[in-house]
Amino acid sequence: MILLCLLLVAGQVWFDLTMPDFMSDITRLIVTPGSAMADIWIAGGKMLLCAFGSAALSVVVGWFAARIAADFSYTLRENVFYRVTGFGAEEIKRFSTASLITRTTNDITQIQMLVAMGLQVMIKAPIMAVWAVLKIVGKNWRLSLVTAGALTVMVAAILIVMSRVIPKFRIVQKQVDDVNRDTREILTGLRIVRAFNAEQYQEDKFEVSSRNLMETQLFTARRLAVLMPVISMVMSGLSLGIYWLGAALIERVPPVSPAAVLERVTLFSEIVVFSSYAMYVVMSFMMLVMIFMILPRAQVSAARLGEVLETRASVTEGTETSGSRQGSIEFCDVSFRYADASEDCLKHISFRAEPGETVAFIGSTGSGKTTLAALAARLYDATEGKILLDGRDIREYRFSALYDKVGYIAQKTVLFSGTVEDNLTFGKKEGGVTEADRRWALEVAQAADFVSELPEDEGAAVAQGGGNLSGGQKQRLAIARAVARRPEILIFDDSFSALDYRTDAALRRRLASDLRDTTCLIVAQRIGTVRHADRIVVLDEGRVAGVGTHEELMKTCPVYREIALSQLSQTELEVG
Repeated sequence: MILLCLLLVAGQVWFDLTMPDFMSDITRLIVTPGSAMADIWIAGGKMLLCAFGSAALSVVVGWFAARIAADFSYTLRENVFYRVTGFGAEEIKRFSTASLITRTTNDITQIQMLVAMGLQVMIKAPIMAVWAVLKIVGKNWRLSLVTAGALTVMVAAILIVMSRVIPKFRIVQKQVDDVNRDTREILTGLRIVRAFNAEQYQEDKFEVSSRNLMETQLFTARRLAVLMPVISMVMSGLSLGIYWLGAALIERVPPVSPAAVLERVTLFSEIVVFSSYAMYVVMSFMMLVMIFMILPRAQVSAARLGEVLETRASVTEGTETSGSRQGSIEFCDVSFRYADASEDCLKHISFRAEPGETVAFIGSTGSGKTTLAALAARLYDATEGKILLDGRDIREYRFSALYDKVGYIAQKTVLFSGTVEDNLTFGKKEGGVTEADRRWALEVAQAADFVSELPEDEGAAVAQGGGNLSGGQKQRLAIARAVARRPEILIFDDSFSALDYRTDAALRRRLASDLRDTTCLIVAQRIGTVRHADRIVVLDEGRVAGVGTHEELMKTCPVYREIALSQLSQTELEVG
């Protein structure tokens, strides 16, 4: 299709550059005594046909260019999207969510504009310029010198302006990221902004990023605005120079004989044609200027998209689809360090959870509980040591097999726009999620009552992020979503924090009775949530400070005892 566009553009240029020849014929026929009117009409008709042919090809090329640009941007957006969905938490953190959104939308739009215009202008301009130059080469060296001078001035102006604006274009896209980030932050945190009466603070923050973007764009726009007047002046000056020099050349041939008169007429027609071809050369540079206005931003966008497409996910899937034991997980001397950290946040963690056991993790803020849960769900890979799932290294599993085995409920509840049923059946699972699975999962998660009270039960709408539900309702639906898949291992990353004590206790009772064969890893802050676990792992500054039951840890682990006594009295701990 691109080759077809190239041929069509060449045909369009041929039609455009043929018209001055007919104009020369018409001029010569008009000033030549005895010329037949029919000859003038024929030449004019041919010129008109060339104009219609050029217009028709221009429409066809525009249609093909738009189609190619749209298909290219579709493919590019699809590739970027699939690359991003394959990223792990480390890659998302590296690029930032705001930047990835900008790259998937604004950056691809910049490239689409370049492709759409490029197939029409970037192909046409060089062909027209070279063809027009070949048409006038050797006709008159004086007129050629005037044209060369005009082009030199134009190219110099373009280079001067572009040298100033191209560095700024590299900044614009980063500033778009900043505006996107601030906008997203304000919209997602609107309730908190209003609760703290911080509208003015957020407005001032947005004003800074928005003004920076505006000033950069004004800088580039003002300098690019200089180009069109300069080019117009060059075109007008070139026309004036050609006709002034042409008039002088004609004046040098005295009309003393019919041959001399014919020479003057021929020279006049050549000047007219030369002027037309010279204008085509200048027009070619004008078209290139239009490309120069969007090319720098498109180059920056292409580089930014290239960074995404060339980034390989640090967490890659293996080939295994099963393990020797069902629901066992073991950390073997595991240490982990984030990419931008100076030291490990988890150090030499070792524990084992047998099928059907409940292992809980507790510790102060920043002790590494959430990181440990993320490692168990393989959102990250361990820096040192290994994690065994059903007797195999977790890195050996295919993602489909791994996440059929593991159900993960994140610390920050995420629901998707759609219905309650859509969220409960979210994702692929071998055998699917049946209606019976959904109803059972809702009952286990203590969500059946409030879902049944919704206008359409499981067909009730869920807003993006679960914005139309309370924190506790979102958390229970997230738990139900994981439970409905009937995984071998359930990982709760502080997933009971929004539940009241009564609901928390009822949920844990259902988990213990209905999921007695399911291995549960529970990260929690409340002693009441973890005290009945088969084993409790106490974390302190990334290390294991103690392992045992609630009663054992109260006697042997000062860190656990301090946490327990900060939440419950000694009497409550003994009674519970």
